[in-house]
Amino acid sequence: MKINLIFRAAPLAALTCLAACGPIGPSRLQHDELEYSRALGESQKHEMLLNIVRLRYADPPTFLDTTQVIAGYSVSKSVSGGFYAYPATAVGNYLFGTGTMTSGESPTFTYQPVTGQQYAENIVRPISPTVIMPLSLGGLPIDTLLRLTAQSIDGLSNVRGLGAGPFGGGSVRFYLLLHDLRQLQIAGAMTIRITTDAPPPTDDNNNKKNSSKPENGNGQEHSYLVLSSTSDSSLLSTQAEVRRLLHLDAQAEEAEIVYGPYPKHPGQIAILTRSMLAMLTQLAYEVEVPEEDIKVGRTPPTIGQVGIENRPEVVIHSGHKVPDRRYAAVEYNDMWFWIDEKDFQSKLAFTMVQVLSALAATNHTGGAVVTIPAG
Repeated sequence: MKINLIFRAAPLAALTCLAACGPIGPSRLQHDELEYSRALGESQKHEMLLNIVRLRYADPPTFLDTTQVIAGYSVSKSVSGGFYAYPATAVGNYLFGTGTMTSGESPTFTYQPVTGQQYAENIVRPISPTVIMPLSLGGLPIDTLLRLTAQSIDGLSNVRGLGAGPFGGGSVRFYLLLHDLRQLQIAGAMTIRITTDAPPPTDDNNNKKNSSKPENGNGQEHSYLVLSSTSDSSLLSTQAEVRRLLHLDAQAEEAEIVYGPYPKHPGQIAILTRSMLAMLTQLAYEVEVPEEDIKVGRTPPTIGQVGIENRPEVVIHSGHKVPDRRYAAVEYNDMWFWIDEKDFQSKLAFTMVQVLSALAATNHTGGAVVTIPAG
């Protein structure tokens, strides 16, 4: 009787062991999804920083798209057992069993270099103001946004890279305008309006003979700078200064934002936007580099700041040793370049650069696909 019970217990124990070793896919899904997302974000951050440093030393930037991530799992299990009984001596009766389980993970990553037409569209072509300006509606500082993306606003010039002197040829009035816009943004006295309606006709259009159909929006987005109503005298003074710098009518409440160095019609604001390449190049020439590299001609001098500005948009340090705590760091030619983990302003501006890079992307293939088997 005792032997029969043990014989029945042996297969039951084996089944229990197999049941306990269930599929690992579902338990790993959430964990791996977050980890791969975090890893992709860190990779893109370091790629961006490395390209900025490479541009500073006249190395061409290289961009890779991660098009697919596949995390495959393999699990093998085996259980065996038996029972030996010796009727002559109960002491020799015993039950034995063995079990093995092996598991493995084989992730596969697919990269695609950004080249040809995709490179021209994503990296070289200027980003439209109608893509850039709505970012300020999410609370991003409009002054930092325009310092990064605008080469000029109504003829007021931002700093430039090579060949523009030690201060990049920037205009003090450009930074005064950005300062005023930021103050209005903080106080809620300025916003951006996005619409697909066609802009109202200008005086120039009215003087022409209308030989075509009435203009309509055709689904194309238009952006407007709106100066909100306020009773605060200081804000009213700031709004008046913004109108003066932008050559707007003294009573104008809004103005259409268009691409270009100068407005085509009265009441417009022309923003000559940068491409991602121009944006990264500008950041590159503000990087802190070793003085020795400048003296021997490896890289030109760092561009200084203009007027009321006292620091670059993104402060990138350099040295032979990297701090233990840093936001991002890359090694280039036996030197480390990093963004300080405690420098919130630089981290925010760098994040904006990455967001702008994502907005500028016009992939002809699907985005990154993360495949995690679930069982």
